[in-house]
Order: sequence, then C-alpha cells, then structure tokens
Amino acid sequence: MSGRDLFCQPRRIRRGAALTLVFAGVLVAGAATGSFPESDGPARRTAVGPAGTAARHRAVEKAAAEAMADGKSPMEAAERAVSRSGDRWAAVYSEGEYEEFQDALDGRYTGVGLWARQEADGRIVVTRVQPGSPAADAGIRTGDRLRSVDGDEADGRPVTEVVALLRGDAEDAPAGTTVTLGLERGTRAWTEKLHRARLSTDSVTVRRLPDGVTVLKIAAFTKGSAGAVREALRTAPPDGRTVLDLRGNSGGLVTEAVATASAFLDGGLVATYDVDGAQRALHAAPGGDTTRPLVVLVDGGTMSAAELLTGALQDRGRAVVIGSRTFGKGSVQMPTKLPDGSVAELTVGHYRTPSGHTVDGRGITPDLEAGAHALERAGKVLAGLGDPS
Repeated sequence: MSGRDLFCQPRRIRRGAALTLVFAGVLVAGAATGSFPESDGPARRTAVGPAGTAARHRAVEKAAAEAMADGKSPMEAAERAVSRSGDRWAAVYSEGEYEEFQDALDGRYTGVGLWARQEADGRIVVTRVQPGSPAADAGIRTGDRLRSVDGDEADGRPVTEVVALLRGDAEDAPAGTTVTLGLERGTRAWTEKLHRARLSTDSVTVRRLPDGVTVLKIAAFTKGSAGAVREALRTAPPDGRTVLDLRGNSGGLVTEAVATASAFLDGGLVATYDVDGAQRALHAAPGGDTTRPLVVLVDGGTMSAAELLTGALQDRGRAVVIGSRTFGKGSVQMPTKLPDGSVAELTVGHYRTPSGHTVDGRGITPDLEAGAHALERAGKVLAGLGDPS
C-alpha cells in the first residue's frame, strides 16, 4: 500500500504533483508516501457497506474497462471515477509512472538533486544539495532561495507543486530535459538552466557533532534505510547520544519505518491501522537499544511513515520530540491495476499511534516547540538526559 497527496490542479499537474510525493524526500521536502506490508493487500476485497473499499475499487475498474471497450482512455475514465469518490489522497498513475514510483522506493529518481522547505513567509529555501547532482554542479547551495521554476513563481506554492515543476511531471519530462531555476542568495539574484538527470541517493546521512552527538538524517524511508540506521548506531560513540532528524521526511516504506523503530525499541506496538474497519497492528522486533538518549526532530514536512515512527517513539516514551507540528498524513492506500496497465490507489483506512492518536489531518505535536534552532535545542536536551549508563 502507498499514500500520496492529490491537489486541486489541472489533471496532468494534479497527477504529477501526486506522483512527486514519493520523491519528495530526495528532491524537495514536504510530501508523503507510506507503503504497508504487501500481505495486507487482499483486505481490500472485503467491503463494508456500499461505500466499502471493494465497491469503490470496482467502480474505478468498471469505469476503466468500459472506456477501453469504447476506445477511450481507461486512465482518464479512472481519474474521473476517483475524483467523484471524494478521496483526497487517491490518485491514478500510468504504468510508467508507477514503475518510476517503485524506482523511487529503491532510492532512484529523475531530478536535479535539491532538498528544500517552505518558510513561514511562504518562501522556498534550499536545505540540501546532493553532491554530484546538476544542482551541485551549478553551484547552488544550502540556504539559497528558490524563486521560480521555468518562470512559475515558487513563493507561496505548496512544496509538492514546486516538486512537480522541478521534475517536470506535468510534461513527463525525462532525464536530459531542461529546467530553469530563479534563485537568490543575499543581494544576488540569478537564473540557472539545469538538465534533469537520473540520480540515486542514500536516504540516511550520518553526522558526528563535536560534542559527540550522532545525527541521523533520514530523508525518506527507501529500501535499506533501517539497515543504514542500525549500522550507524553500531559505529556510534560509546555515550550513544542520538538525534533522529525526520524534518522534511516524506515518508516511504512503512516496513522500513517499523524496522527503524525496532532499532530503538525492544518489541511492542508501533502503530495500529484499519482496513475497511478491520483492525491491524504493526509491531517492533525485539532487541532494540532502549537506553540510548534519543531526540527526534520534526517539522511540517514530516509525513506519513515518518509520522508513524515519530508517534511510536513519542508514545512509548522512548524519545523527546522537538520541532513543529507534523504534516498529518495518516491514511492507508491500496492499489488496483487497471486494464491498460495503469494503477489506481484509493484510501482504505487510517493509522493511529500506540496511544490511539489519529494522525491524519492532525499531525503530531512535539514535546518541545523549536524552529530554526531545533538541533541546538536537541543538544541541550540530550545533555540533560545524560549517559545511557
């Protein structure tokens, strides 16, 4: 299962923006996807009442099949059916888009190599540049303001729309196509024409601060993320003080988020979720490190699987959560393959934290509010928590 957002934009822009949510962690922060265990898939065949999941999936499948029989576009028919469903997280993807989605979960994507966030005043600011990417080669730096993309103003736009423009999803722009960015650094304003490229990225980066704190930044939960976290913890300094930075984390594979929780918990509940009213649970594996002083950093770009992990560590008393309220994307989607190979995804339920907190539309409130200086505050909190011994 996977979850992405759907915005009220023209059809191609809307679908493009939705698709970019899985890539947001490796491009621009502020979007979401969550993938649940594949074994949960058959649950969608059990409908609860006329508005049950199976009935809604059948309606979309029927619309696509009838369109194909009439020589019309099954995908467009499915999009109309999804739009009528009122499901704000639902989306329809072409076969190629869905394959690209799977590539993104493997840590591969087409783009320019930028991470960014939206400031309180609506400005879009670059927070990271991937080494060796087109953006890095052009000299773009962390802290640069992204003013426009191909002439479209970035200020005030949802970050997911900016991602769609960067990736060129509305035009299905492949590697090699160009995108022109309007940038600002201090008093300097300029434009850069970049060629999109096929990139790969490590979703987990590790920093050792001078005071011995280990900062684990997880951009998105792609395959192997949990293993990278465990390896970083294995080689961390003896005092073990750790910051898990989930700011701008777009979500990803829920299985990886649960496995990451297992690195810090000794078994127990991570989250519950429902599929057409049937309750399910996700549990951590036993044997995690429960003594390491831990702080989790979050912001409005922390979404979906990242919120699931944050909620588990907060509710279980395992970590102090610092930052600002998270995005609030806690819905569960399941896919249906359509006759032309495209894929429709509809919401089938919602997940909750171990204490029963509903995330969707509400987000997670941090234990301590902090803005730009969240990392500094995390250091002070960790100092107060003391050594794990």
